[in-house]
Amino acid sequence: MMFIHPAVVLDLSANGVGIIHTLARKGIDVYAFDTEGPYSKGKSRLARCAVCPCPLTQEEELLSFLIQTSESLDHKPVLYAGADDYVVFISKYRRELSSYYLFLYPDHSTIMDLLDKKRTYELAVQHHVPTAKTFFIEDEQQLDEAIAQLEFPCILKPVFGHEFRKHVNKKAIHIENADMLKEVYPAYRAFGELIIQEIIPGDNQCFYKIATFFDENMRLLALFTLQKNHQFPVQFGTGAHIVSRRIPELVEEGLPLLKALNLKGIGMIEYKKDPRDGRYKLIEINPRFWLTHSLTGASGVDFAYFYYLHLTGHHPAPSLQQTDGVQWIYLVRYFLTFLEKRKNGGMSVKDFLDGFRGKKVFALLALDDPMPFIRSTLSHLKNAWKKNRRSE
Repeated sequence: MMFIHPAVVLDLSANGVGIIHTLARKGIDVYAFDTEGPYSKGKSRLARCAVCPCPLTQEEELLSFLIQTSESLDHKPVLYAGADDYVVFISKYRRELSSYYLFLYPDHSTIMDLLDKKRTYELAVQHHVPTAKTFFIEDEQQLDEAIAQLEFPCILKPVFGHEFRKHVNKKAIHIENADMLKEVYPAYRAFGELIIQEIIPGDNQCFYKIATFFDENMRLLALFTLQKNHQFPVQFGTGAHIVSRRIPELVEEGLPLLKALNLKGIGMIEYKKDPRDGRYKLIEINPRFWLTHSLTGASGVDFAYFYYLHLTGHHPAPSLQQTDGVQWIYLVRYFLTFLEKRKNGGMSVKDFLDGFRGKKVFALLALDDPMPFIRSTLSHLKNAWKKNRRSE
C-alpha cells in the first residue's frame, strides 16, 4: 500500500515515539515536534524531528509553525497529539488547522470537560458512573468539612493535571492525615485548583482501561481493553508493565459512556476495580492517544495506524477483536518499580523475570531507533539516584 499523506506528531515523550514507530514502520513519512526539553530526550531517527513553539505560551507562533510545515509538504498531513497541551491547542484552533491537516476530535467543550477533573466527576455522576468519594474545596471551611468526612490516607489531585504538572511533577499527592492535608493544601493550591479523593483499595492490577476509536458518525472502528500489572511510581504513577486483556464487563461499562459523551476520534477511560464492592470506579477519561497505545498494534488492533487509514480515505473495516496476553513493557520504569516493590517483599527477582515471558512489545527499546530508549533510561536512572540521595 502506498501512503502519500505524511504524518505530523506533536509530542516526543514515549507516547509520541510510539506513534512514530507505528507509522514509520508502515512506510509513512513522519515529522515529529516538541518543545526543547522533550525534544532533547525523545528525538527519533525514524522521523524528521525538530523543536516547535510551546502550545501553552506561544500559541500564535505554534499555529504559524504548523501552517508553514503543512505548506512545505506535497499532501495534507495527518496530525497526531500525544499530550494534553497539544490536544487543547489543536482543538482550539481546529478551524484554522483543518485547512492544512487531517484530524478528528470531539467538540471543544467535550475536550475541556474531560481535562477538568471537576467537570469529569460531574459527568460521571450525571451518567450514574461509580467514582471515588470526591471533595471540591473552595475555602478553609470546606476543607474542615471535608476532613470531617474523609478517611485517611487520601489523595490530593489537581483539577487540570496537564497544567499542574508544569510546576509539580506529580499526578497526585499522598496525604497521611488531617494535619498533613492542612499543611500542604495551601502550597499546592498555588499551582491550580485541587480536589481531594478517597484512595480506592487494591494494588496496581486493579487498574483497567478501555480504548475506542469512533468515526465522525460515532461508528465504532476500533476497541481495546487492557489491565495494568505495574506502574511507576508504584502508588500514583503511569504504566510500567501492561497486558492486553479482553474484559467484556468493562466494555459494557465504558461503551455507553463514551457514546453518551459523543467522544469521536480516540478515547480512553481508566477505571480502578474496587475490591470492596467489585465495581469499576472511574479514574479519568482522555480524548487522545494514551501512553500504552503501542500495545494495540502488537495485539491486532493498531489504533495509530487505523487513525491514519481512516483519515486518509482507506476505509478500514472495524477491528473489535484483540489478541490477549500481549505485554507492554517500559523497561526502565519496570526495573525501578521492581526495586521499589522488592523493598517490602512485593516483588521477587523471579516475579520480575517472569514479566518478560510470552509475546511483548517495549515502550521505547528499539534496535532501529535506539536513542529515545537510551535518553529516557539515563534520565529515569538519574532522577531515581537524586531521589535516593535526598532521602538518605
